Amino acid sequence: MRRELPAPRQGTGSARRLPRSPGRAAPGTAGVPGPPGPGPLCGGVLPPPGPAAGPLLPRPAGGSGPGGRGGAGGAAGLGDAAPAMPAEGPRQRGQSCPCPGVQTKLPVLRWLPRYSLAWLQLDLIAGLTVGLTVVPQALAYAEVAGLPLQNILGLQGIPRQFFLQVYETLRRIGDTRAGDAVLGLACLAALAGLRAMKSHLPQTARTESLAARVSYLIVWTSATARNALIVLFAGLVAYSFQVMGSQPFMLTGSIPQGLPAFRLPCFSMTAPNGTIPFRSMVEDMGVGLAVVPLMGLLETVAIAKAFASQNDYRIDPNQELLAMGFANILGSFVSSYPITGSFGRTAVNAQSGVCTPAGGLVTGALVLLSLAYLTSLFYYIPKAALAAVIISAVVPMFDAGIFRMLWRVKRLDLVPLCVTFLLCFWEVQYGIVAGVLVSGVLLLYSIARPPIKVLEGDVLLVQPQSSLHFPAIECLRDTVCNRALAAASPPRFVILDCSHISSIDYTVVVGLAELLQELRKRGLSLAFCSLQDPVLQVLLSADLEGFQHFPSREEAERCRGAEPGGGGAAPFASTSESSLLPAGLIQ
Repeated sequence: MRRELPAPRQGTGSARRLPRSPGRAAPGTAGVPGPPGPGPLCGGVLPPPGPAAGPLLPRPAGGSGPGGRGGAGGAAGLGDAAPAMPAEGPRQRGQSCPCPGVQTKLPVLRWLPRYSLAWLQLDLIAGLTVGLTVVPQALAYAEVAGLPLQNILGLQGIPRQFFLQVYETLRRIGDTRAGDAVLGLACLAALAGLRAMKSHLPQTARTESLAARVSYLIVWTSATARNALIVLFAGLVAYSFQVMGSQPFMLTGSIPQGLPAFRLPCFSMTAPNGTIPFRSMVEDMGVGLAVVPLMGLLETVAIAKAFASQNDYRIDPNQELLAMGFANILGSFVSSYPITGSFGRTAVNAQSGVCTPAGGLVTGALVLLSLAYLTSLFYYIPKAALAAVIISAVVPMFDAGIFRMLWRVKRLDLVPLCVTFLLCFWEVQYGIVAGVLVSGVLLLYSIARPPIKVLEGDVLLVQPQSSLHFPAIECLRDTVCNRALAAASPPRFVILDCSHISSIDYTVVVGLAELLQELRKRGLSLAFCSLQDPVLQVLLSADLEGFQHFPSREEAERCRGAEPGGGGAAPFASTSESSLLPAGLIQ
């Protein structure tokens, strides 16, 4: 669905209440247009004016590390949001783009021509704020291979599997480096305090004093850019020890300076004992080659839908995936890690008051400038501080309430959740694959054992509550035969109410033919009623022997006991071609 873009109108802003950034005037005051709420990650259906949610900012998928040498930030802005614009003005009312298909695929063409200076200020603030979060997190993701917990304790040589990690960490707890442990725990406490401070920070009104508003701005900025502040503080502490001639911390070390070279991806690797071919590289990645993209797709769409729901707009999942695909393809030419949406950075972007995807361009520019000129300063950043940043970002993502919710709503769904959760402690890909398999088994079980309602009396009424597919036909046959033949005085007439059946397959047709024959041998008659047109057309095409169908259950009950060859049923009332075929016995 596509709609025309309205033109900005000065002094009106949005009709909805917008969250205010620190020191920011209310939208629509003093002749300044209110900032729009950003739309989907990269397009789709434009949202109505609403709160600023911000475009999804990319981050490395699968916890693998930053986007190569800047992949996490270098792709910022590739997944762009299409902002909602204020009410349309008279000059552009009714106008439409001559190439709507191009606008659909390139959302920048929808918001850039209507960009205003009022939005630029807010986009700059949001871009810089997210950039200060992206740079230290990107460095921290690079240390994920070294495992955050062990970095905090200063341990080395710890295996990747979670259970082995716990065992080795406890066994070697005596080898903990005191400096790294103290600094890491201090950084964790500071990050938790700043997060709590921001969550309890009250909003300020324009009527308050200048000192109160400035204090709010300082506290809000410090809490929002807490990752950068903690890393900066830890780096200064480590540099101070380096100047004094001692170093109690494990440091990040040298990082190559400059932007990554733009070249084709490597399809082989040089190792000390020779060259590793592309086939061996694929075999080493194993299941992760499919799991990482799958997790990236699911996570990106889930984040986009979450912010779309919060801010009253809709997304186009195809456009989201298109943007992520292009970002990963371009990132492969600069040695980037897999890129996907980041919930944390999107939340920071929204809380910073972003208006358009231009905020992502500011973030990307900040990351590129850091790569070009600041990498020498990263040498003194302690690994314990980076580990604290990662742990602080990951812990809030664990939702313990989902266990209680599933226990109340549907306990069976706890099975794939627990299987995935436990096996992810061994290897993430094992947990994902096991969860998918368990979910598939539960899905097949529900299809193979559909709920069937049975009413006994003079007529045996059997009513499946869902569509029938090949795993379910045996369950249906057993139910009909057991109820129809096991009774002391079995009914002479069985009615199969198909009002809830919208589709069947060939195996079901074969099973129904065998059921008709089996009941006929026992002197019973089976009739179908309330058939939907697609199902009726399939059964008529199969030319089943002894097949009777009626428009309703009441009609079938009135005509029960009809001998084969008799009609007596009213025509099947429908507007489809199949309704022209007579009801009753079909030979």
